[in-house]
Amino acid sequence: MVETNENKQQKIVQMFDDIAGTYDTANRVLSMGIDIQWRKRACDETFKRYEKPIELIVDVACGTGDMMGYWAKQAKKAGRKIGKILGVDPSVGMTDVGKQKFPEFEFVISEATALPLDNASADVVSISYGIRNVVKRQDAFREFARVLKSGGYVVILEFTKDDKKGFFFALKDMYLNKILPILGGFISKNKEAYEYLPNSIEGFLTAPMLQKELDEAGFEIEFSKSFSMDISTLVIAKKR
Repeated sequence: MVETNENKQQKIVQMFDDIAGTYDTANRVLSMGIDIQWRKRACDETFKRYEKPIELIVDVACGTGDMMGYWAKQAKKAGRKIGKILGVDPSVGMTDVGKQKFPEFEFVISEATALPLDNASADVVSISYGIRNVVKRQDAFREFARVLKSGGYVVILEFTKDDKKGFFFALKDMYLNKILPILGGFISKNKEAYEYLPNSIEGFLTAPMLQKELDEAGFEIEFSKSFSMDISTLVIAKKR
């Protein structure tokens, strides 16, 4: 029996529901905290480029709200005012944790492909380590374009696939495929969820492929940078 896209997506959502309680702890341990710097960089680079007043930032696949917190923190440092930060995620478990962490923010349950927003209503749409988990990715990119104002930005942080060879890249692969599932499984008591991570990266896009899909969805790439032996990539693109 062939698995439908809807079934695949629902399994991914259920997986995140299952690990919601330990997700933040596992993230900090497995990334050794370096993802904090990546998130801050994403916010700072966006504020440099978007000089208009910011009425709405939408964080898609927001999980427990980490990126929303950094949008607020970095905006304060940059002297920028944000009207509203909205978190969107299909996982009730993850957003329940987010609501406890950030009672000042609004969270809604929704898929990335059907955002509960009016056309041209958002200044920024961000998605951190979540687009890889969206089965209908091109539909999501079109949806981001729909809700963004003209000249608005989509900001993506993601684990991208790379085909580079060499000692350090071999070490990275060993960490992702051997060590990470054991550590993540120990912390979350759900090894399968952390075996999914390296498999999902292997099945994802390279950074140039990701940029090409954004271009086809109506975005102009303004910034792209890979971090830590290309394990994570930041792409910032403006809606044409």
